[in-house]
Amino acid sequence: MLYPLTGDSGFHCLKSARNERVTASQNPTETEEMPRFPHPSIASAAIATLLASSFQVTAESAQAQAIRGIDNGNIAATTRDLSYADIASMADAAEVVMRAQVRKVSRLKPEQAPGLAPGMARVVVEARTQTVLAGPALGESVRYLADIPLDAKGKLPKLSKTIVLLFARTVPGRPGELSLVDGGAQLPWNGQIEARTRAILTEMLSPEAPPRIKGVREVLYVPGNLVGEGETQVFLQTENNAPVSLSVVRRPGMEKTWGVSFSEIVDQAARPPERDTLTWYRLACFLPASMPPGASLSGSAGQVRAAAMDYDFVVKSLGECTRTRPAVQR
Repeated sequence: MLYPLTGDSGFHCLKSARNERVTASQNPTETEEMPRFPHPSIASAAIATLLASSFQVTAESAQAQAIRGIDNGNIAATTRDLSYADIASMADAAEVVMRAQVRKVSRLKPEQAPGLAPGMARVVVEARTQTVLAGPALGESVRYLADIPLDAKGKLPKLSKTIVLLFARTVPGRPGELSLVDGGAQLPWNGQIEARTRAILTEMLSPEAPPRIKGVREVLYVPGNLVGEGETQVFLQTENNAPVSLSVVRRPGMEKTWGVSFSEIVDQAARPPERDTLTWYRLACFLPASMPPGASLSGSAGQVRAAAMDYDFVVKSLGECTRTRPAVQR
């Protein structure tokens, strides 16, 4: 967890930043001056609040790989490589998804950025609100912390006036301040990434949105009257206790079929979800890789094996939950 500044450390941070600004006037860089405050204690409190309310980090800074390479020359490639699961994970954890234009970037000292990975800088970003894709109304400007990859010379890349897509949470009692869902949740904006994000948000905000999956509650295999005939029913545990079940149907001489149902009644006519949809994401990314021990309610050992095989069939059919960045913790 990021620690807050105490005493007059905030004042020294601002003083150092101003000194860097003077040096920069002779050798320009992209580092901006930290915001000025009328009194050191106010400065310290303002920065401490922003630090304390910011994203959590690990010793290895798990998000570093996700945001490394975000610079002016690699914007399209960076966002194009994001998978459906990458975007859905950030959107699902965010209270606010918005497009903004960076106005000012102020680099923090290393001691103010615990857990920061080598080659990265933690910065305070001031940005102008352009569009809120999801979430409460915001003012014309916002501030937040972000981890930014440095260039080959160890300098911040040019960020001023760039347009970014943010996945964040509001900070209670601090209007205009945001906390990114993780250090890499500031993405370089382009039309494609916004369109993909809007499509995911539309699914998530729909009244028919599939619930979040917490695990497998029960699995039951029911043999049929004919040899090779049977059905496996998988009942899932969801975050809001809404019903979700999977059914796998075996028929002699035919391939297995399966589907997902969102009602109390198991529907043999249910179909599997299409890849890169919210239902697919909920299942492919959150179902256990194999049937949990003790989940099967089937009687004989043969029926338990059949249930496990059918469960594996579903997981294989869903395919891999591809991620290019660590999942965001909600």
